[in-house]
Amino acid sequence: MSTFRLQLPTDPRWVNIVESNIEEILTDHAWCEQKAATNAITIVTINSEYPDLVTDMLALAKEELEHFELVHNIIKQRGLKLGRERKDEYVGELVNYMKQSNTGSRVSGFVERMLFSAMIEARSCERFKVLSENIEDPELASFYRELMESEAAHYTTFIGYARKYGEGIDVEKRWREWLEFEASVIVKYGKKETVHG
Repeated sequence: MSTFRLQLPTDPRWVNIVESNIEEILTDHAWCEQKAATNAITIVTINSEYPDLVTDMLALAKEELEHFELVHNIIKQRGLKLGRERKDEYVGELVNYMKQSNTGSRVSGFVERMLFSAMIEARSCERFKVLSENIEDPELASFYRELMESEAAHYTTFIGYARKYGEGIDVEKRWREWLEFEASVIVKYGKKETVHG
């Protein structure tokens, strides 16, 4: 996961917490996919002037909803229930940082939204990798290995658009700042049976 340059790796012992409540991790994961689809649609709504971005975000939204369906199918097959949507405090902290960092210009807002989205995909991908390598459940290990690859592709898409349309902004510098901020946030998490918790 060095590709993402995440500064703080997830402790594999987090998987032990996850295994104590599979219904909770699957419910939380399902809602993460729904929120990712919603985020992609929001990006389309705010930036409809970029046809390439709209095309890619629509494809991404469809894929995230397909992932939601896949997780929901696993929940049903196991006789579990999809619980209510969970508040994701980790993402909440990233949202606040994104809002505070936006200088008010349209380009700045765009870049911040792209880097916010890339950050969530990067950490989710890293968590899925940890799950795939450490969970005792063979079906879930395989499932998370496959999802890890698509999350990595989503990360690349968001970073790519930040660079493409972030005219006048040092996107590399901003990404390093995002990485530093994320490291200061994620240190508090990894103690719950949720994707980012």
